[in-house]
Amino acid sequence: MLRRMIVTLGLTALMIGAALADPIEGNWKTRDGDTAAIGGCGGAFCITLKTGEYAGRKIGKMSASGDGNYEGEITKPSNGKTYSGKAKLTGNSLKLSGCVLGGLICESQTWTRQ
Repeated sequence: MLRRMIVTLGLTALMIGAALADPIEGNWKTRDGDTAAIGGCGGAFCITLKTGEYAGRKIGKMSASGDGNYEGEITKPSNGKTYSGKAKLTGNSLKLSGCVLGGLICESQTWTRQ
């Protein structure tokens, strides 16, 4: 009886956790066709490349700022430089941008949910 109750509570906790997952979490197809995984890490969301030349490399950490907006840092894997980053989630599209010099020079790309 106790075992059944523990299993039921565990399954309920897993279902609640899945229901509370942030919409940004999941796998995303990058502009280059690679897969990037976004998941929770330390109160924020970490971005890790799963496929492609830079697979396994962590390329960002963002925090939710409301209304589908996220702010943090993004690293360009080809040169290893980290930039001030922003992301905007709209449906199954995620527009990311990284800027330097206070936003004077920016680069952006749009990813799609897999």
